[in-house]
Amino acid sequence: MSQHCHHHHHGEINKKSVKLLILSFAINMLLSLAEIIGGIVSGSVALIGDALHNTSDALSILIAVIAFKVGSKKASLKYTYGFKRAEVVGGFVNLILLFVSGCYLLIEGILRLINPEQIEGIMIIWISVIALLVDIFTAKISHHDAHHNANMKMVFIHNLADVFGSIGVIISGFCVVWFGIYRIDGVVAVLIAFYMIIQSITSFSGIVNILMNAAPDNIDIEEVKKSILKIKDIRDVHHIHLWSISEHNIALECHVESCNADVVVTITEVLKNKFGINHCNIQVETTSCGQFCDL
Repeated sequence: MSQHCHHHHHGEINKKSVKLLILSFAINMLLSLAEIIGGIVSGSVALIGDALHNTSDALSILIAVIAFKVGSKKASLKYTYGFKRAEVVGGFVNLILLFVSGCYLLIEGILRLINPEQIEGIMIIWISVIALLVDIFTAKISHHDAHHNANMKMVFIHNLADVFGSIGVIISGFCVVWFGIYRIDGVVAVLIAFYMIIQSITSFSGIVNILMNAAPDNIDIEEVKKSILKIKDIRDVHHIHLWSISEHNIALECHVESCNADVVVTITEVLKNKFGINHCNIQVETTSCGQFCDL
């Protein structure tokens, strides 16, 4: 006999955050357009490059918004677990975008170090100050939910890199105006690129583990098994599968040998209270299923 228990978990990203992200997307696209125009007028490849980078960040915000919208949809007969994993997929796309942007910026930075180009420092400073204000605003929005949502974390890292980037461009602008030093632009670009690449690499395993239905790193399956076996009337537990439906929805299925079907309630309480597992499917057997279950 099989019994199923499910505890609902409310979404972590509220509607206000999504509306602010949409506003951030619109502002960032306008900023990118202003930077491209400013880059052409001032002759600054750096500013045009920052505009392209800022456009990729705006796209990361758009991906996040789409993922949140899809993730809020209710479960269907086809997608029985719902759509919360869309946020993880969105986080993965943003991670790849972050890595590619970092590599692009690294190449651009190295090229600027090798062949520094003359630029109009004053115009770059003013445009970068405006960009910095926009970047701080966007980073503040995404930071609120970044600590418990992979998609928002990727958006926040994008935006934080933009903040550093804008500060770096401002510094490079002053170096050009005051000292005529053009290579500082390349140095700043390389430093920001390293930050983006390192952040994307360190975040890779966590997101991929969810997509691959791997057991969460913070839960020991052997400890779960021992806790279940301590429950009265349970002789054995086997065929344990533990995975993350989304970042905050952990699922488990297992077979337990027992003559008491009511142990399901106790198991569910233990899994929820001790391990934070909020979706469980438990098959109670009077004798072991043995070789008939091989997954």
